[in-house]
Amino acid sequence: MSRNSDPYIFTTDTLPSDLRFLPPLANGLLGWKVFSSVMHMGGVYNGEAGHCHRADVPCPLAVKMEAEDPAQHSYTLDTHTGVFCHTLSSATGTATQSLYSHRFYPNILVMEVLLERHVTSEEAVTVNLVSSFTPQSKDIHFESCPDYKGGRHIEGQTTTAEFPGGSCPTVHLIWTPVPSSLTLLPQQTNARWGFFLVVANSLEAATSSYDEGLNLMVTGDLRPSHEEAWKELWLQSKVEVTGSETLCKALIGCMFYLLSAFPSIHDTSSCFGGVSPGGLSNGGDGQDYWGHVFWDQDVWMYPGIALFYPKLARTVLEYRVGTIDGAKDNAQKQGYKGLKFPWESAVSGREVCPEDIYGQQEIHINGDVTCFIFLHLGVMPPDEYYYNVNNSVYTNTVAKLSLQFAVELADLLQHPAPNEWREVAEGISIPFDQELQFHPEFDGYSKGQPVKQADTVMLGYPLGLPMTPAVRRNDLEAYEPVTDPNGPAMTWVSYSVWSESSDGSGAVNFLTGMGGFLQAVLFGYTGFRVQKERLIFSPLLPDDISELCLRGINYLGNQMDWLLRKDDVCIILRQQTGRAGNANPRQLQVVLKASGAKIPLTAGNKHAATCRINNKVLKMNLSHILMLHILTFQDSR
Repeated sequence: MSRNSDPYIFTTDTLPSDLRFLPPLANGLLGWKVFSSVMHMGGVYNGEAGHCHRADVPCPLAVKMEAEDPAQHSYTLDTHTGVFCHTLSSATGTATQSLYSHRFYPNILVMEVLLERHVTSEEAVTVNLVSSFTPQSKDIHFESCPDYKGGRHIEGQTTTAEFPGGSCPTVHLIWTPVPSSLTLLPQQTNARWGFFLVVANSLEAATSSYDEGLNLMVTGDLRPSHEEAWKELWLQSKVEVTGSETLCKALIGCMFYLLSAFPSIHDTSSCFGGVSPGGLSNGGDGQDYWGHVFWDQDVWMYPGIALFYPKLARTVLEYRVGTIDGAKDNAQKQGYKGLKFPWESAVSGREVCPEDIYGQQEIHINGDVTCFIFLHLGVMPPDEYYYNVNNSVYTNTVAKLSLQFAVELADLLQHPAPNEWREVAEGISIPFDQELQFHPEFDGYSKGQPVKQADTVMLGYPLGLPMTPAVRRNDLEAYEPVTDPNGPAMTWVSYSVWSESSDGSGAVNFLTGMGGFLQAVLFGYTGFRVQKERLIFSPLLPDDISELCLRGINYLGNQMDWLLRKDDVCIILRQQTGRAGNANPRQLQVVLKASGAKIPLTAGNKHAATCRINNKVLKMNLSHILMLHILTFQDSR
C-alpha cells in the first residue's frame, strides 16, 4: 500500500498475487471480494451437518477493466465511503471503475464506470470490460427467468438442506447487463455508466429491490444514499490515534471491516445470519471455516461493536436467540436438558462442525453466549491441543459467571431462579496453583506445557475474574512463551497483536483478530471496564501515542466522546437516549479512586478539575454531561 495523508483511504498500484487478499465488500447481507466470480449471501448455506458451507453465488459484476492503450493502474479503498476504485490512466484519458455493496439497500451490489478525456481529440476512448461471470454454481441449481425491466434474471435453490427435513433457501439474481466495452464518443469529454445487481431470497424482494435500484439511478441517488449511510456510521463512532499512522490506519481498517459484517441500522427486513471469522465474502466449501459462526462472534467481535453501536450489537443476540431450537436439539443428542449452542453454527443452530470432537466438547461456547448451562464432563477448552480434560479453568469460569448472571437477572425480573443455579455456581472449581501463584489451564496441566491459543490468559480479560495484579502477570508470563507462534490471531490480541497466521495462511480478512485487536485499544489503552453501576477507566497510552480519540461510546443509554492524552482526559456527552423506567436519572459524578475526590457534573454546564495522579496533573475538561451512573477513574494501578 502506498502512503496517503487520509488515514481512511488505502491506495496501491498493484493487486496482491494471492487473490484471497483482494479487498472484500460487504454490507451484512451480501459479501464479495472485488473481481471475484463468486459472492455470498447471509443465511444461504448448502450441505448437511458437517458438510454445510456458505453457498457460492455467481456475481455478474465480476468485471475487470482493460485499456486498449498502455495505462497506469491504481487501486483505492475508501473506508469512509465504502467504495473500491480501479483507475486506468493513459495519455488519452482516465477510466475509473467503482464498486460497492450498498450500505442502505443491502440487496444491491453496484458497479460504476467513469470515462474522462484528457486532451481534445476526434478519436473515441474505449475501455474493455472483461467478465468472468457464468450463471452457474456448484451449490445452487439456477434456471433462467424472463428478463425483468431490462434486467437479466435467474432463480435457483440450494441442493441440500442443513438438516433432514430442513428447507433449501431460494436465491434470485436480477442485474443490468454489462457490455464487453464502453466508449467515450469524440464529442464527449466524459461519460458515466451504472450497473447493479440485486440478490434476494424471494421474487417479490428481488423485483422490489430492482425497482428501487432503477429509481435511484434515475434520480442520481444510488451512490449518494450509499455514502450517506456510511457517513452516518462514521459520524456516530470514531477511533483514531495521533502519533502512529500505521496504528491509526489499522484501527480504521478494523472498524470498517467489522461494520461491513453487520447489517444496516436501517435494515429491518432481512434476517441477520451472524458473523463468521472470515466475513461474508468468504466461507465456501472448505474455505475460511465454511462461513460458520463461532464463539469468535460473541467474545471477540461483539464487545467493540457493542461499545459504539448497541443496535448493531443487538443483532448478535437476536441471532443466538433465533437458534435456540437448534441448541435444544444439540443438548438432547448429547443426553442433556436445556441448551447446547453449537461450536459451529449456520442458520438452524444445530451443530455443523465437520469434526465431532470439537462439536461435542467445546462446551465453553455456552458461557461465551451467556447461556445458563454447565455440564461436568470431559471437555475441550479453547486450547484445542487438549481434550477430555477435567475442570478447564476457562470453561468453569464462564459457566460460573453465566450462572451467577442468570440468578441476578432472574431476581431483577422478579422470577426467582432455581436454588440449583446458585448451588452449582458456588460449587464450580476454579483451578489455581497456590505455590506457583498462577491458574493452570486444567486439572493436571503442568507449567510449561505447550498451548495452541488464548485460554487461561482470558480470565483477566475479558472475563474479569478477580485476581491480584501479580497473579494476572504470572498467567500472562506463564503462557506467552509456550503458546504456538503459528496459533490463531485470537491469542495474540491478548498481547496486542493481530492476523490469523503470520505466514499468511488460515482465514483471510480475519475478523476475529480485528475484533480482538480493537478491544486491545478500546479496553486496554483506556482501561475501560463496564461494571454494575459504573464504568471504570484507567488510561495508559504507549509512549509513541500522544492522543487517542474515541467518538460515540455508548453506556446505558448515553453517548459520549472521549479524548485521552498523556495527562488529560476530556469527556463530552453527545446524546442521551435514556432507558425505560428512568424518569429521574441520577446525577453523574467522576470519582477519583485513590483520593476519593468527586467531581459533580450537571447538564449544560462546563466543568474543569485538576488533580494530581501518580505525580502527574490530570485535567478533567467535561461539558454537557448528564448520565445515569457513576464514572470511576482509577488513579492508581
